[in-house]
Amino acid sequence: MFVVKVPGINGEKSEGCERAGNAIIESLREIYSNEQGILIDVDLLDLEEIHLDNSNLKLTNELIYKNSLETFETKPKTIFLGGDHSITYSIAKAFLDNCRNTKRESCLIVFDSHPDCKETKEKYPDNRQWLRKLIEDGFPKQNILLVGVRNSSREEITFLKQNNIRMITMNQLLEDLQDTCDIIMEFSSRKELYLSIDVDVIDPVFVPGTGNPEPGGLTNRQFVYLIQRINKVKNLKAIDIVEINAVKDKEGLSVKFGAKILSEFL
Repeated sequence: MFVVKVPGINGEKSEGCERAGNAIIESLREIYSNEQGILIDVDLLDLEEIHLDNSNLKLTNELIYKNSLETFETKPKTIFLGGDHSITYSIAKAFLDNCRNTKRESCLIVFDSHPDCKETKEKYPDNRQWLRKLIEDGFPKQNILLVGVRNSSREEITFLKQNNIRMITMNQLLEDLQDTCDIIMEFSSRKELYLSIDVDVIDPVFVPGTGNPEPGGLTNRQFVYLIQRINKVKNLKAIDIVEINAVKDKEGLSVKFGAKILSEFL
């Protein structure tokens, strides 16, 4: 497993997210094995970092895209540690281009309490605009699935309906977690899968250190079950873990859970 720290931020409440990658790796040292019994040794990780200047959005996005594309060309499976959700825009563009170059169909599943589809006229979207810009730039909308969204603006609801973006609500998840997980996994069948995880899909009781917490989310145990199931998908090529704010994470719960998520994919 290849792990890449991507300390990119572009959002009003994002300052502190750039520290998450290092904090998660340090917290991972306290996890001796994951729930599958696989031993964790941080010093043996295939680990890199994309060094970014967040004051220069053009250079930041170019570096994320270039490094991500090279990664997809050479690594079978990669975890990207954000950063805020704006990093997913350039990573997903590289993912899409790699899929096109290799004649494979791309698929994006996003766990998030927000749809991140606010309108922007900027070339480089922030963490509340990135998915809309990605769709407008040509990511196949029929291959996008949003899971756990529970707070959308009027313009986002309109955009999602106009583009027929498929969604699984919190109530759908909770009515039958196992069956809904089967639906999520089936959605990616015969496609290359990119899984994007905004930790605010989890209830802030469990993950308080995030920029835009939303009550009424998943429990951390429910989410661990979901990722353990999705990790069995053979065509899972990329995962990102974003929006952990190490500065706002006073008790360290969010960073620790980020390390827990990472460990389950190793």
